[in-house]
Amino acid sequence: MTIRVLIADDEALLRLAFSTVLEAQPDMAAVGEAEDGAQAIRLARELRPDIVLMDVRMPGTDGIEATRRIVRSCPRTRVLILTTFDLDEYAFAGLKAGASGFLLKNTRPEELLTAIRHIAVGDAVISPRITHRLLVKFRPHIPEGGTERDERLSRLSAREHEVLVQVGAGLSNSEIAATLYLAEATVKSHLGRILQKLELRDRIQAVIFAYESRLIHPT
Repeated sequence: MTIRVLIADDEALLRLAFSTVLEAQPDMAAVGEAEDGAQAIRLARELRPDIVLMDVRMPGTDGIEATRRIVRSCPRTRVLILTTFDLDEYAFAGLKAGASGFLLKNTRPEELLTAIRHIAVGDAVISPRITHRLLVKFRPHIPEGGTERDERLSRLSAREHEVLVQVGAGLSNSEIAATLYLAEATVKSHLGRILQKLELRDRIQAVIFAYESRLIHPT
C-alpha cells in the first residue's frame, strides 16, 4: 500500500527536500504541497492523504490550528508535526490539537521515513518516555483546569485504570506488563480498549489525558 503524504511548509526548499525523499521510496508518494495552514486544510480535505507533514509556524493559519481542523474534518488523516528545538512548546500544542507525533526538522531522512510508516499503521512516533519528558518539561503549558474528575474515567475497569496510569507515567507496554504482572499482549488489548472508551486517537493522547485528569503529577 502506498502511503500518501501531504507536505505543509512555508519554505519551498524544504517542501522540495521532503518530496524528494518521499518519492524515492517504493511505498510512499507526495500527493500535494501547501505553503500555509489554510492551504493545508483545503488540500487535506480534497486529497484525503494518509499523513500530513505539518510545519508549525506558517503565515496566516499556523500549523497548530491547521492540525486541529484537519483532524476534526479528516479523521483518517494523521498529522506529523515538524518543529525545531526553539519551538518545542508548540509540539505539545500540536499533540493536544490531535497530531500523532512530532519530529525535529533536522531529523535524519531514515528517521522521518520510519516515523511516517509507524504513523500510517496507527502508532505514535514518539516513544512513551520521550512523551513523558516532553510533558514534564512543558507542564506549565498544561491547563490547570478544575478539580472535578473526568467522567470518562468511570468507563474504565479497575485494571484499565491501572494501565492508563502506567501509560501516563511513560512506561512502554513491556514495562507495564512487568509492573502489573500481565502479558504484553494483554497490556496492548487493555490500551486499545482504553483508547476506545476515552475516545482518544493514540497513546500520546492517552498520556495527555492522564496528565489533565490528574492521574499523573509531574515533578
